[in-house]
Amino acid sequence: MIDFLQNLHPIIQALVATCFTWAMTALGAAIVFSAKDISKKILDGMLGFTGGVMIAASYWSLLAPAIEMSEGRSFPAWLPAMVGFLVGGIFLRGADRVLPHLHIGFPLEEAEGISTTWRRSTLLILAITLHNIPEGLAVGVAFGAVAAGFPSATLGGAIALAIGIGIQNFPEGLAVSMPLRREGMSRWKSFWYGQLSAIVEPIAGVIGAAAVILAQPILPYALGFAAGAMIFVVVEEVVPESQRGGNTDLATMGAMIGFVVMMVLDVAFG
Repeated sequence: MIDFLQNLHPIIQALVATCFTWAMTALGAAIVFSAKDISKKILDGMLGFTGGVMIAASYWSLLAPAIEMSEGRSFPAWLPAMVGFLVGGIFLRGADRVLPHLHIGFPLEEAEGISTTWRRSTLLILAITLHNIPEGLAVGVAFGAVAAGFPSATLGGAIALAIGIGIQNFPEGLAVSMPLRREGMSRWKSFWYGQLSAIVEPIAGVIGAAAVILAQPILPYALGFAAGAMIFVVVEEVVPESQRGGNTDLATMGAMIGFVVMMVLDVAFG
């Protein structure tokens, strides 16, 4: 896989990687064809796993390289990562307040964003779509960092991040398609909208890679931005959703397993 990607332009690398993460979402959404329903315990464990992967990726694949590539500058090495991290969280908070959406398992009256008459199913799709933006951005920025030639950014590390995001996208696709099926949608429609929620990942990935290639000085800030956006999603969405059903121990263990999986991937590939 590394040999294949090495021969591609960095933006194409980011596109291929984020198409893989999108495909993993589609694979998870396709479970709706073979299963009538899935237990809340399994979903909560999967959501916990997703949160663990995102937390680990935020540090190992984004913040740590951002700090390392800022060393030896005229400002503290932690400054770009800190600024980018906070701006990423603020950006997601702004999008969260504006875009109408509904978290999985929450009643319709707890929908967030601008008030709307949109159906519950539409709000569920938008919630996961918002969730997927920082994931695609993170993968794109990671491949852009490799193209920029920073020693702390490796192609193996970028691939590890894409694999980790792809693995945790599988339960995300399932977590969208199954609730849509319960809402009365056909299996095909549930699958279609489940996979469609991740279409923003290739778009965000290409934008992230192009931005850091064209403006290399922003790279540490971009890495921090992607990390901040992902941590916002974990704390504001993933953790509350995974704990809401009462399966707290299972969700917590899922998060720990997800963290370890992403850590091992990053260290092994990076």
